[in-house]
Amino acid sequence: MRRCSACRGEVQDEFRFCPHCGKAQRTKIVEYFRGHPDVGDGGLRVSVYLTEPHHARLSVWHGEEAEAAISLDPHESGRLARFLLATLRRPRRSRVRELLHL
Repeated sequence: MRRCSACRGEVQDEFRFCPHCGKAQRTKIVEYFRGHPDVGDGGLRVSVYLTEPHHARLSVWHGEEAEAAISLDPHESGRLARFLLATLRRPRRSRVRELLHL
């Protein structure tokens, strides 16, 4: 276990943010997304940089090599997130159906 550089609270190694003060514990956060198996192999690596300049770096990977990459500013990253979330929205059930768990 380590200490937060801002508040000195104890932070577990796997935590990305301090549970006491919320300060980012890394300069970037990385997540890897596997490609759809029916469409092709590869994946998407997304790195969000928490220091200046703030941006998100999207890299398309095939095997062990990045084939393409682009950086998005925070506004465009938010626009991408809203676009993806909009595709997941399902029609809302009526209040009666919700209460009856239908």
